[in-house]
Amino acid sequence: MTTRRGRPPRDADVLSRARILREALVLIDEEGLAAVSMRKLAHRLGVDPMSLYNHVDGKDALLDGVAEVLLATIPSPVAGAGLRETMSALAHGFRAAMLGHPRAAPLVLTRRLASMTALAPVEAVLGPLLAAGYPPDRAVHGLRAVLAFLIGTLMREVDVAPTFSGAGDEGRLADLSASGLPAVVAAAPYLAVCDHEAEFEFGLGILLDALAP
Repeated sequence: MTTRRGRPPRDADVLSRARILREALVLIDEEGLAAVSMRKLAHRLGVDPMSLYNHVDGKDALLDGVAEVLLATIPSPVAGAGLRETMSALAHGFRAAMLGHPRAAPLVLTRRLASMTALAPVEAVLGPLLAAGYPPDRAVHGLRAVLAFLIGTLMREVDVAPTFSGAGDEGRLADLSASGLPAVVAAAPYLAVCDHEAEFEFGLGILLDALAP
């Protein structure tokens, strides 16, 4: 067999679904979800917009694909680990994936995904619960509790949902302190700020304790 000589193949320039999704994620990171269009993405790739449709069926499929890319970055749990360790690793991996691309995170956190894309996190959480001995009905309850916690917490952290200031707000503190509500006044210094990592760890700890077999 002879080795082909001359100019090396331009594999990096070959249009593919993977390349399109990577560039779409870069576009979202740089300009946000509202900036995404097939035409703009094609311009960035240096191709005709219609050529994208050979690899993705349209903008909805493109956004589902970007969600796939995000979910694929979540590391698999260590084989043979216990339920608590496994669920903790999945939760931290999910959070890291969303915070690594906060402008793209709403694709996973708030958007109805194509069935197969949406089933990836379902399988990741449901599998360890079933392996730990949960019957299917209770495993589904556990799954929904885990996903509700992760989605709700991270929606706040990537600024999709309303929250108190993460860095502190003197005006907010003053309003809380002057509310006349005894419990609110007592907790005002803590209500006025939100340490997202501390909140995540606190909530996750409660959830993992509750899920213990």
